[in-house]
Amino acid sequence: MGNTIVNVPGSNVSINLNEYQCSDRGLILPIINEYTWPVWVRVVIYLATLLYLFLGIAIIADIFMCAIEKITSKTQIIKYPNPNNPDEIIDKEVKIWNDTVANLTLMALGSSSPEILLSVIEICGNNFLAGDLGPGTIVGSAAFNLLVISAICVIAIEKGEIRRIKNFKVFLTTATWSIFAYIWLFIILVLITPNEVTLWEAVITFLCFPLLVTQSFMTEKNFFLKSKKTDIDQEHQKLSQMTVWQRKKLFEAPVVSAEEVMQYTKAIGDRTDLTEDEKAKLMAAKILKSKDKSYAHYRINGVRQLTGSRRNEIELPEHLEEILRKNEIEEASQSKDDLGIQLHGTFLKDLSENGKKSVVEFAASSYAVLENEQVCRIIIERYGKLDQDVTFRVETIDGTAEAGEDYNKIDEVITMVKNQRFLPLDVTIIDDNQWEPDETFFVKLSLYGEQNDVKLGHKTICMVTIIDDDEPGEIEFSQPVYVVKESIGTFEVTVERKNGADGQVSVAFRTSDINAIADKDYIPKSGILDFKHGEITKTIPITIIDDKTAEKDESFAIELFDPKGGVKLARVWKTVVTIINDDDLKTIANRMANMVNADLDAISVVKKGWGQQFVEAMNVNGGDIETAKPLDYAMHFLSFPWKVLFAFMPPPHLLGGWLCFVCSLTVIGGLTAIVGDAAAIFGCLVGLKDGVTAITFVALGTSLPDTFASKIAAKNEKTADNAIGNITGSNSVNVFLGLGLPWLVATIYWQIKVNILFYNINLFLGFF
Repeated sequence: MGNTIVNVPGSNVSINLNEYQCSDRGLILPIINEYTWPVWVRVVIYLATLLYLFLGIAIIADIFMCAIEKITSKTQIIKYPNPNNPDEIIDKEVKIWNDTVANLTLMALGSSSPEILLSVIEICGNNFLAGDLGPGTIVGSAAFNLLVISAICVIAIEKGEIRRIKNFKVFLTTATWSIFAYIWLFIILVLITPNEVTLWEAVITFLCFPLLVTQSFMTEKNFFLKSKKTDIDQEHQKLSQMTVWQRKKLFEAPVVSAEEVMQYTKAIGDRTDLTEDEKAKLMAAKILKSKDKSYAHYRINGVRQLTGSRRNEIELPEHLEEILRKNEIEEASQSKDDLGIQLHGTFLKDLSENGKKSVVEFAASSYAVLENEQVCRIIIERYGKLDQDVTFRVETIDGTAEAGEDYNKIDEVITMVKNQRFLPLDVTIIDDNQWEPDETFFVKLSLYGEQNDVKLGHKTICMVTIIDDDEPGEIEFSQPVYVVKESIGTFEVTVERKNGADGQVSVAFRTSDINAIADKDYIPKSGILDFKHGEITKTIPITIIDDKTAEKDESFAIELFDPKGGVKLARVWKTVVTIINDDDLKTIANRMANMVNADLDAISVVKKGWGQQFVEAMNVNGGDIETAKPLDYAMHFLSFPWKVLFAFMPPPHLLGGWLCFVCSLTVIGGLTAIVGDAAAIFGCLVGLKDGVTAITFVALGTSLPDTFASKIAAKNEKTADNAIGNITGSNSVNVFLGLGLPWLVATIYWQIKVNILFYNINLFLGFF
């Protein structure tokens, strides 16, 4: 703004319209003359500007994190023994960036870039003198991270669940450094050189950052305390804790194949109530859940929840979530039995670490009990180390069955004494002599207190089904349609007895042609199924004839009839079996595999071009309208200008992510400079000091994305590393880099200026 001098009529007084309340507080703002504006109007405008800038910074920081995710996901090819054939060597892609180094460098810079850049910009714009906004924001953000985010993570975890730090040594290292960081600030700013930072203090502060990264990396690699386990032992233990699916995917390419689709379809059953698209989404969600996720993944997801953009998670409807949950429970129950797979010619070790630790778990992942038995006995077993007492907590959780009405609730602490391998737990079932559908509840096992030599096994939750026996029940097929390939040979059709299991009953069955011909395409079958008292399932073996010729799909029916013993036929009394050619089945599987890969590509943060960026920016939820909520529409409307503007940023896949990294960091710097001005003017107008404004408004605004990210990680992850493990590392980096870097620049500037002054003085004195 130019000088605008106005003379007051009738006096010798002149007024400069550019000199008004708080007009001198910003480097960039105000951009127009606000002399005649009421103070309250300016307060509202600057507050709204701050909030909208925070939204913009969150969106550009999302793009910045996408670039970081691309950079840190860079891989290289290594040779690895094939787990199915130890003599064969296979190529495997592994990440170049170490996770700890990535988290403390690029990831920390991504999550803390506004605070760090604000501190740098403020000191450079203040004639290289320290201000209050930058340091205040860093201190306020640290307090918010430590207190508020930690509390939100604790609240987000459901009752009875526990999240532990997996990489505890690294967490302890970063926690120690974060405590030291603020002790160091107290020492240099209060004790050694009060309210002043010297060059050597700035150098030490800045050098603490690479020292933190180096020590954390060395700690992760057990450089200081050598582990008694070999690398192979640690790899075995790591693999033993994986699910079967995760172990399988470890040695395969990330792209989903048709064979995997067929295997997964078999795992969830031939469900005709699901479309191909729904099955593809189920498989994509399962693959995504099996992957290890970085903090950047949750940071990006948190921002996108805040702005109504496409999540980087597969969002499933409730009925698909239930199917996925049941499949995971079944897989977890099989996990222990599958630990015999071979790797490097040896068997995978169990969780007891060769008997050094006690492992406690349920003997089975599911139990069924007739209502009139009134007691369900659940067996808890221990293996590994037996010469110690083990204390754990057992509690029941309602499903469709409710405590107090269908069973007696259990919530107690139990101790297994030395050398005790099995412990029976009796749950009382309430027999009410009133018919009701079969119901389920869950029993959960968790450790009680700190026990270093005790671990939970794979089966920590078991499902109990209460079978109603007050009625004979109803009989039906488990599925209305079966799809089988011609070369399957013999398969089994399941018949279920539901809603009662009282007494001995029977039902007849028979096959009938539709367009498949008996004795040519399949072997006809008929007979009677006898269900004893309490028996709830029977199977019918059906043999398919493979004539080795290409044919169209053929079908035949199996029907139930003539129920006896008081039992009734339920809705699915008839099922249709469709025989398809193996090539047709593979075509379907290929189509589904393409759909799965398309679902995974849609949520990828790096596989995008400018066209896709604009499409996602201009559509609510990135174009996924089906899962969009009302809040998504509202936030999309507010953030639309920012989204379209930032869609011009280079896509993260260009130049390995570095072009997007530099451009987005530049934009963050520019927006941060405006935030600094807006915060300073707002604080001035309402009578707050810069330090107070920074610790409250600015720290809160810059920490919101981290809050969402940590909450999501706390709910979805099995460990606490991504939820609160980032807090200590981020707080350390904020001090060492966010304060150390601007201090170093400023002290060097003043040191050079002093040296020049002394040089000129000496030069001047040299003439005399």
